[in-house]
Amino acid sequence: MVKLSVIVPFYNVQQYAPDTLRSLKANAREDFEFILVDDCSRDGTPGILARAERELPGAVLVRHEQNGGLATARNTGIDRARGEYLTFLDGDDWLAPGYFGQLVAAMEELGVDFLRTDHVQCTARARQVHRVPVGRRNRVLNPREAILPADRSTSVDYAFAWAGVYHRRLVDKGLLHFTDGLRTAEDRPWIWKLHREAESFAAVSLLGVFYRRGVASSLTQIGDVRQLDFIRAFDQVIAETAADRDADALLPKAVRTYCAIISHHLGSIERFEPAVAKKLKSLSAAALRRMPQDVLDEALDSMDVQRATKLRRLRRRPAAAGAAA
Repeated sequence: MVKLSVIVPFYNVQQYAPDTLRSLKANAREDFEFILVDDCSRDGTPGILARAERELPGAVLVRHEQNGGLATARNTGIDRARGEYLTFLDGDDWLAPGYFGQLVAAMEELGVDFLRTDHVQCTARARQVHRVPVGRRNRVLNPREAILPADRSTSVDYAFAWAGVYHRRLVDKGLLHFTDGLRTAEDRPWIWKLHREAESFAAVSLLGVFYRRGVASSLTQIGDVRQLDFIRAFDQVIAETAADRDADALLPKAVRTYCAIISHHLGSIERFEPAVAKKLKSLSAAALRRMPQDVLDEALDSMDVQRATKLRRLRRRPAAAGAAA
């Protein structure tokens, strides 16, 4: 029986894939499988993965005929996974040796639906530890209770799918798949859904994932139209949270987070192509008008003056034709 399925999408990462694959080999175990999803790469990645299929113990190679994006690639991996537990890694990141064994041991000790871990962010030669914003460690917790408070960073803001491990029962309940086709912010509706609908989780002080930030080919560094999928992602968060039994309590957190992300993108608007920057403003204005206005007013009142003023001005912006995500 497969104990752990590791889902690793790759797309045009020939520079980094060898490091990723070496770290997987340093984590191999006879009851682990590594599902390598080539999302229609156009560089040397397919050749690297073909070699890994032969040399990496437990490797399963799946190829997409068309590029579908990270969410779709992860879903492909989930559908192929046979493990009791599932986890993720991105094709340009890497792991400490033996990390997955420790992750599985922690999961089995705690017996939760999902487990969240810390990680190391790597920018050039700099290293910085990022912690799950959950104070109580190695304890079984209620995921729903970890969504709030609205005015502080909580577990739903730590949306990295690869910073944790997930029990197969979440797949069976329809909670682990991502929204197909989302090209950015795909982790946001996913983490909210987990916290609203799973029954138990825990956070552990386990470091083993090295997240490579600032990669030139990373979508977070590219100011093209795919970045605007964050609008669709957060519209989904708002819609699903509004339908929740605790909508009155949870919506302020969802709206405040959406506002913060809009403000973040507007604050670095110069990295977008001019046409995309214009679309960012019009889509963001429309998104603000779609939010529950009483909740939005409260969120803006609680933000710093500079950000709140920009967002209020944006909300008053005349609606443009076709301003839909």
